Amino acid sequence: MIEELDQLQTEVLASLETADTSDALTAWYRETLGGKGSVQLMTRKIGSLPVEERPAFGKRVNEVKEALQSAFDVRQSAVKRSEMDADIADGGIDVTLPGRKIRPGGLHIATETLREIYKIWGDMGFHVFRSRDVETDHYNFELLNIPQHHPARDMWDTFHTTTPGVLLRTHTSPGQIHAMHQHYPNPIRVILPGMVYRYEQVTARSEFQFHQVEGLAVGKNITFADLKGTLTGFAHRMFGERPVRFRANYFPFTEPSAEMDVYWGLESETDYRITKGTGWLEVLGSGMVHPTVLKNGGYDPNEYSGFAFGMGVERMAMLRYNINDIRYFWGNDLRFLEQF
Repeated sequence: MIEELDQLQTEVLASLETADTSDALTAWYRETLGGKGSVQLMTRKIGSLPVEERPAFGKRVNEVKEALQSAFDVRQSAVKRSEMDADIADGGIDVTLPGRKIRPGGLHIATETLREIYKIWGDMGFHVFRSRDVETDHYNFELLNIPQHHPARDMWDTFHTTTPGVLLRTHTSPGQIHAMHQHYPNPIRVILPGMVYRYEQVTARSEFQFHQVEGLAVGKNITFADLKGTLTGFAHRMFGERPVRFRANYFPFTEPSAEMDVYWGLESETDYRITKGTGWLEVLGSGMVHPTVLKNGGYDPNEYSGFAFGMGVERMAMLRYNINDIRYFWGNDLRFLEQF
């Protein structure tokens, strides 16, 4: 019986040398050392041997198992190394080929639009003035001619904080007061970019947070004609020769006040929805700075005058790139963002 075991060992070792793939090695192990393999089946013959021969046979079976396991480990290592070398040879790196260019990230469309706005206003002599996102009721409303319980406060759905009198700014207009306090008594030409927050329903036209750029010019002998000419010049730089129009409106911190629209068009059902059937899209509100606001900023309204405006950056981008839903700006959809 031991001679039969030795012959089996010789045969399976010879077959192991011919196994040159991982699949072939797996099959060899299953057929030899597996639960139903040829070596394992030899152990079942112990019961048919005389009692005095069983210890020697069992010892020899274990020796054969150990020898075959050792030979399998060595062969498996060699086969894996050979397969790895073949993979490297087939898919190796050709150092003579040009490298793969690392794709850099891009600017968000709102950031691109903001930078274009900065450039246009910079060319017109305006510099950037930063103001804070978290404001006091005093600056956000009262110094802008909107006292407590004034019905004009209903124009802004406000996010209030747990600290009384502290809120998220509803517009960038509080920056006008900060700019006047800092620049008095010198003339002012500034833009005030930043994020604003309003407790509004999210639709294709409106979001509860969005970018806004405030503008302020204060000096002597500034008129409404200066306001219209400046904003029309900006619109033509930003949108080309699209028609623009001014509509009378009401803002408590300007008098007179007007909104400026840019023609969007009425070529589709979406155009009708986003422009409310008019073909025009409002892009900014404006007006002559109210005497009370000038006074609160430290300027004598009998000597100084000025104009102010506020524009939505996302609205500007919608017009410029024909985007029909403001929610795309905050959806983080790469299919949309990578277009810009």
